[in-house]
Amino acid sequence: MNAQIVLLLAQDGLTNGAIYALLALSILLVFTVTRVLFIPQGEFAAYSALTMAAIQAGKPAALVWLLMAFALCEALADLWTIYKRAGRVRVSVLWLCKLAYPFALAALFHLLPLASLPMAVQALLTLALVVPMGPQIYRLFYQPIATASPLVLLIVSIALHLALQGLGLLAFGADGGRTTPFVDATLSLGSTLRINGQAACVVLVSILLIVALYLFFGRTMYGKALRAVAYNRVGARLMGISPTFAGKITFFFAALVGAVSGLLIAPITTLYFDSGFLLGLKGFVGAIIGGLVSYPAAAAGSLLVGLIESFSSFYASAYKGVIVFTLIIPVLLWRSLKSRHVEEEEEQA
Repeated sequence: MNAQIVLLLAQDGLTNGAIYALLALSILLVFTVTRVLFIPQGEFAAYSALTMAAIQAGKPAALVWLLMAFALCEALADLWTIYKRAGRVRVSVLWLCKLAYPFALAALFHLLPLASLPMAVQALLTLALVVPMGPQIYRLFYQPIATASPLVLLIVSIALHLALQGLGLLAFGADGGRTTPFVDATLSLGSTLRINGQAACVVLVSILLIVALYLFFGRTMYGKALRAVAYNRVGARLMGISPTFAGKITFFFAALVGAVSGLLIAPITTLYFDSGFLLGLKGFVGAIIGGLVSYPAAAAGSLLVGLIESFSSFYASAYKGVIVFTLIIPVLLWRSLKSRHVEEEEEQA
């Protein structure tokens, strides 16, 4: 292995690691605020990539039907909740807007010449379709069981992952999708290193997203409210912070980060309806290295995962997945020796 190969593998590893870092931060954010180990996080990336590929091919985005179905179910669930609380049905403007949104989006997808739109507009349409699914998923599947044990929440996550994967196959088919690069240029540094423009774009956007999330949680009232819920759920509730609001906004950010990750990685590799699972799993390994508590450690762990995966593909390509996932064993052993065992009942008390 010479210096040129080392630099190419490092570039590939850092690019993948940046995507894993975004997914790891999303998983960590959802877990700390809602106690949900969100297995389907990678599905947002796969849905986003395949939707963008469908738009660029001029095909109708079948995923809009799923958004409409979720919106209808959410509207019915809200009406039922209002009826149980007030004894009568009351419709608000916000309720009507949430119900009308997917239908308006479907009309937009039908009327616009999707394939000839600028890439920025195609990306915005993709985000407008995928991101609202985050709060919808929380409302339909997690809000009714928000006080359940972590084991029950994990079982729901696994079931939801399988369901979303099946719906992805129904919406996009078994064929993979790949999109046009946002940046097609190549930067040459000397005679040994060429930096792919799309790879640089992935790293740059990932850094900007991480900084934006840091500023949101450190400088805004909404971000501080989410941090308060993550640190002490009971105390935050006593201070008037709504757990429902915290859950919905957390899933909104998780869907946003997942969808952006899909847009970034789609020009680099072909994604399929089931690719989200492996992406999310590698982000999960990064989050585990961070102990599911530390955002910087999770980001650093994800970069390590990306680098090890890249160099493993050079030495033992067939075993790179095994090597990456084996990383989790020593980390768990080390944490089990270091952590004090706490009974769940004691923790909840």
